[in-house]
Amino acid sequence: METHISCLFPEILAMIFSYLDVRDKGRVAQVCTAWRDASYHKSVWRGVEAKLHLRRANPSLFPSLQARGIRRVQILSLRRSLSYVIQGMPNIESLNLSGCYNLTDNGLGHAFVQEIPSLRVLNLSLCKQITDSSLGRIAQYLKNLEVLELGGCSNITNTGLLLIAWGLHRLKSLNLRSCRHVSDVGIGHLAGMTRSAAEGCLSLEYLTLQDCQKLTDLSLKHISKGLTKLKVLNLSFCGGISDAGMIHLSHMTSLWSLNLRSCDNISDTGIMHLAMGTLRLSGLDVSFCDKIGDQSLAYIAQGLYQLKSLSLCSCHISDDGINRMVRQMHELRTLNIGQCVRITDKGLELIADHLTQLTGIDLYGCTKITKRGLERITQLPCLKVLNLGLWQMTESEKG
Repeated sequence: METHISCLFPEILAMIFSYLDVRDKGRVAQVCTAWRDASYHKSVWRGVEAKLHLRRANPSLFPSLQARGIRRVQILSLRRSLSYVIQGMPNIESLNLSGCYNLTDNGLGHAFVQEIPSLRVLNLSLCKQITDSSLGRIAQYLKNLEVLELGGCSNITNTGLLLIAWGLHRLKSLNLRSCRHVSDVGIGHLAGMTRSAAEGCLSLEYLTLQDCQKLTDLSLKHISKGLTKLKVLNLSFCGGISDAGMIHLSHMTSLWSLNLRSCDNISDTGIMHLAMGTLRLSGLDVSFCDKIGDQSLAYIAQGLYQLKSLSLCSCHISDDGINRMVRQMHELRTLNIGQCVRITDKGLELIADHLTQLTGIDLYGCTKITKRGLERITQLPCLKVLNLGLWQMTESEKG
């Protein structure tokens, strides 16, 4: 007896269809009624984010999404009212409006007019017309929000952060990249330093403050006191923080990833403060910190030896610093030392001898390394990623 795919139970078809990409899921629904019915099973679309261009009215759009159990939506272009989406998907879990430059406070205000308890994730990155007024609406009606992306929303101020701290107590992830008006006062609100006005977002685990130029070490003091559950902190391009601020961060025992990339005032002293604390960091990025040198690698070996990822691109380190670090870094999996122009084959040989668990290394722009050093690196047993951009063999090596 010959068995054909049409003999399969709908549940089996749905299981097969669940492994297809989004476009193919839509295609199988057009084959026949049996496949269409199977493809509408909610298990097929679990976790899928619908990507929509909202240009003209489509009465069947949202009923179709709801029938398939789709509750995550990205709006690629917004030519209609945002309230059209909210009314059409009352159980929405994730709304991505990133790059919808024409979204205004007025448009968002008309959409959020009552509580939406199902919404957990809201992305407003690069919605440049959004101001504190919208954050007031969000704080009032999206009480269960866990992720809020505000990167590039350059009109947000400390008042907006006060509103967030007042209303979004379940927030776990907040991105404030390039929110240029945010200062220490706003971070104080988030950290619960103004309890009389706002409780704070004390459950925060992921906080991005990249390129917030007004922040100083006082913000780090607020963070260390109030945001004790923080796991990931991105302070890259924050030129106002200094070595002294590292003292505050050095006892945040929940913190496992710290990004200090291009923080111009962080030096070996700051790394010393971090290493002397009680941190259990898994990832540290101090790339393009001009004042970081070989002494920092000695401190890292003494107090941050459990690191799995370390980025030192363009730092003033040499083979001597590598020598002082490698024997203690048994957990290290990723090492980025691109544009560290003082590193030679000797440094690579030390890495190859001692960092045997490395899975990735960045040697972009390391102009003093040769084929000999690279041959040693490529013998690392676990190595999967090797970046050699701007590296060139000399004529003698080619021969």
